[in-house]
Amino acid sequence: MAHTAHGAPGTHTLPGIRALSGFWAGPALLAVVYGLWAAANHRGGGPITGGNVLFGVVAGIAFGALYVAVRGVAPALPRELRATAWAAFAGVSFGFLYSLTDASVLRSVGMAGAVAASVFAVTFYRFYTRE
Repeated sequence: MAHTAHGAPGTHTLPGIRALSGFWAGPALLAVVYGLWAAANHRGGGPITGGNVLFGVVAGIAFGALYVAVRGVAPALPRELRATAWAAFAGVSFGFLYSLTDASVLRSVGMAGAVAASVFAVTFYRFYTRE
């Protein structure tokens, strides 16, 4: 009757709750870190203000929403488009953060392009070798 054994006393978890909480834990943590990083870059060493906090929250929410969208859509794409989607997401995310440091537009685009190209190379290699 081992198949009818219950878990530890006091643990009543519904099936799938752990999987669901694991799905949202990563994007939530990444969104918080991204929002804090964006807010820190935006204030440029000045005092923390309400507008700065709001900027960080909005940037974090936008990043998290885009991350969940790419994570949901990418598995259905062929490997070339999947790598392109992740590269575009990483390039735009990094480029936005880099532009907040008062760098020139040309430098921000160049750095974002370098990050996107690197992410494309790594993800394409990974997807190509795992299929």
